[in-house]
Amino acid sequence: MSHWSAAIEDALGKTRRNIGLFGDAFPHVSTDGEGGRRYSTNLNPNTDWTDGFWSGILWLSYQYSGDEAFRSAAARTVESFRQRLAGDLALDHHDIGFLYSLSAKAQWIVEKDESARRLALDAADKLMSRFREKGQYIQAWGPEGDPVNGGRIIIDCLMNLPLLYWAYEQTGEERYRRTAIVHADKSRRYLVRGDDSSYHTFHFKPETGEPIGGDTHQGYTNGSTWTRGQAWGIYGFALSYRYSRDPLYLETSKRLAKYFLERLPEDGVVYWDFNAPVNAETYRDSSASAIASAGILELLGHLEASDPDRGLLEEGLQRSMTSLVRHYATIGDDGREGFIKRGSYHVLGNFSPDDLTIWGDYFYLEALMRLERGMTGYWYA
Repeated sequence: MSHWSAAIEDALGKTRRNIGLFGDAFPHVSTDGEGGRRYSTNLNPNTDWTDGFWSGILWLSYQYSGDEAFRSAAARTVESFRQRLAGDLALDHHDIGFLYSLSAKAQWIVEKDESARRLALDAADKLMSRFREKGQYIQAWGPEGDPVNGGRIIIDCLMNLPLLYWAYEQTGEERYRRTAIVHADKSRRYLVRGDDSSYHTFHFKPETGEPIGGDTHQGYTNGSTWTRGQAWGIYGFALSYRYSRDPLYLETSKRLAKYFLERLPEDGVVYWDFNAPVNAETYRDSSASAIASAGILELLGHLEASDPDRGLLEEGLQRSMTSLVRHYATIGDDGREGFIKRGSYHVLGNFSPDDLTIWGDYFYLEALMRLERGMTGYWYA
């Protein structure tokens, strides 16, 4: 058994136990510190932006193992997402792509379930309603005209765009593709800096689309590079390349990946912000390294064998994933409900700065399954 497959089997064992612990509720982050122990003390009734990751973990587990227990639990989550969209519950944000790509679209990809396809297309329409014609971007948070967030985009949104690209493939309706590309182009221009680092967020005047400036919401300072944001950019631009074949997206993904890997700490797993002062108390973000690893695997799949950066990317990927498995994974520790410890949600806000993160678990498992079996998750069919 490879060390990748051993890590997968441990994660599947935890997922089986978690089905019983979570019931019909959804995990988000742990709140007990010490690297993170329990999700089950902080569950939600499908009202958070992260709830699709639990659904995605269940679909990955079913696809890998064929175990009907995973399929049954996964299908129940899709029904919950159906009710969430019908009731328009806690959907006033752009993370509809995170929610529905890994639940309804996942079921369509795995089972070709027509009702799941319809639900995913309805979710794409909900995401489309966040496109602001005057500014030409998808508003990240809050209602249209919000005085704080009305002109805000954030780098995370690149991972929501695959729902729109997929909707175009399914329907042939150009509006989905156009919106995704316009937003990706704007993100490339304003969120990616000249030194290949990234802003977490950027603001525009909602009435005109005039750029105001970049800042951060969860990073160290406005001008710093939040590592999870950089990871979203690596994966998100690689996915925009897969769907559009615009070489600028591939180049941007590679630039962001090189920046990320050239700044890996000695043990191969990043701190929460590349500019945060490093000492014995500095928090890691294992989820950022997991996202980046999955994204680099996607990126490598698009690069020529002769690409001069392949060696750096492959070596950095191996360092990151090996360290996650050996030093951050909870293998053999049944007291922890997640797969990797030492994720950070919002360090400066002191909100789960050293805990389990359900998105970290999802991308860790996806990266492992890409390495072991070539399974690519649910960002595309």
